[in-house]
Amino acid sequence: MALALGFALVASVWAAFAAAETPARAASASSVGRVFDVRGYGALGNGVHDDAPAVNRAIAAANRAGGGVVELPPGTYLAGRSIHMLSNVTLRVDAGATLLGGEYGYDPPEQNPYARYEDTGHSHFHDAVIWGEDVHDIGFVGAGTIDGAGHLLTGQPIGGRADKLISLAVCDGLTISGLTLERGGHFAILINDCKDVRSNGLRILTADDRDGWDVDNSQDVRITNLVDHAYDDALAFKSEWALGATLPSGDVTVTHAHLSSVCCNALMFGSETCGDFTGYRFSHIVITGAGKSGLGMVSMDGGHISDVDYSDIAMSGVAGPIMEKIGIRRSCGGDPGIGGISDIHYENVTGTSLGMYSPTLWGEAGHAITNVTFEHVRLAFPGGHAATSLAVPSDDPYLYNPDTIGPRPAYAFYLHEVAGIYFRDSSLLPAAGEARPPFVLNEASGVDFERVTAQSGWEVPFDIALQGVSGVRVTESESTGGRSLSVNLPCGLSPPALDCLTLEPWFVSYTFP
Repeated sequence: MALALGFALVASVWAAFAAAETPARAASASSVGRVFDVRGYGALGNGVHDDAPAVNRAIAAANRAGGGVVELPPGTYLAGRSIHMLSNVTLRVDAGATLLGGEYGYDPPEQNPYARYEDTGHSHFHDAVIWGEDVHDIGFVGAGTIDGAGHLLTGQPIGGRADKLISLAVCDGLTISGLTLERGGHFAILINDCKDVRSNGLRILTADDRDGWDVDNSQDVRITNLVDHAYDDALAFKSEWALGATLPSGDVTVTHAHLSSVCCNALMFGSETCGDFTGYRFSHIVITGAGKSGLGMVSMDGGHISDVDYSDIAMSGVAGPIMEKIGIRRSCGGDPGIGGISDIHYENVTGTSLGMYSPTLWGEAGHAITNVTFEHVRLAFPGGHAATSLAVPSDDPYLYNPDTIGPRPAYAFYLHEVAGIYFRDSSLLPAAGEARPPFVLNEASGVDFERVTAQSGWEVPFDIALQGVSGVRVTESESTGGRSLSVNLPCGLSPPALDCLTLEPWFVSYTFP
């Protein structure tokens, strides 16, 4: 069932991409100005001559004219230095045209007094093949390609080298559609403090480099028919301090996307999370690989993440399908506190060929993860794990990756410092027998299981371990053997599920099915 859904979603993504048209806003730029063919400004398109100065002259001319489309007709245009994007300009790379990155000659990283808060890639914008700052009504469209050609950096900047294909800081009115972006360096696209962002039919192929698209501190974002295959995070939403301010993020929709990450996260919040995030809708998304999380969400720097919906998501080949974590890194200016995660909804989410990291919700003491629902979630775990201690796993609250929490004692979900968690009509089954129970709840309240199916662990006589828990309800939920999911209970309660002398006291409110 999950595989069928995944293949159907992949097919829909590619069909939509093949039929995609440039959004109306991109056309609007040409309606207010001329088309500026870069060959008229000295570009040769032979892949050898440095055509970046000609492209910059065409962009400047279009900007002076009040707006227009700068066109790259079929050919290979070497960008041996940085291209500077200006307001009211759309860069159109036609089918058969490639804008090719060079090795040296790019603008140096600009000075940034706030660079100490983030890595160098997030802190600088000018060391890019194309960059723009404080711009409005701009676009990157067409059926052509922008290719870093393997020359872009993925780490520490070196004078004259670029580490991004497209880099934008402070923009209002942005279209990125139809293009193929390849070998993007640290980022194929980095945007920070952008509003009114539209993308349709974009392809990002940077699995030999690092991030696909980082959407930082941005609002009113609509992304459709995205194909994004990255080495590091594929599609990441962040809020960092590179601009010296805590900025909000939200009102974001991503639909019909195919994402994968070789080493890291496919669809991610964080780790940079200074400002708040609210109002995100993700639907009809296929994830076909992630070395960390398929759906990752961390609040490390004081930001609050809320009102996020995931629906119709098919995952395969991810090391961990779902992770939410609150940490205390606080790498921002000012005096950031500890952030939060609340009001998150997962519906019609499937996962196959999953890896070693059990789905985890990990809050901080006094900062619980709250109001999270899982409806029609069907995850197929590998199974075959030996039992682990039921003690709380080790954790480094300054780090955010799934491996910074020790081995989970539950194969399905480990919940720590949470409140108001609801599982409904879901199936969480291993392919092979599991010694671990499906659920461990530690310092949790208000957890509800309704029509949930799981497999009993063969080394524990209970399915839901409760540690410092209040307000648990289990209704019409059963193990694969056909009996009701069981919980461990304190001495004197019936039916006892474990020798109570081996347990510390539990504080449990339990409603039997």
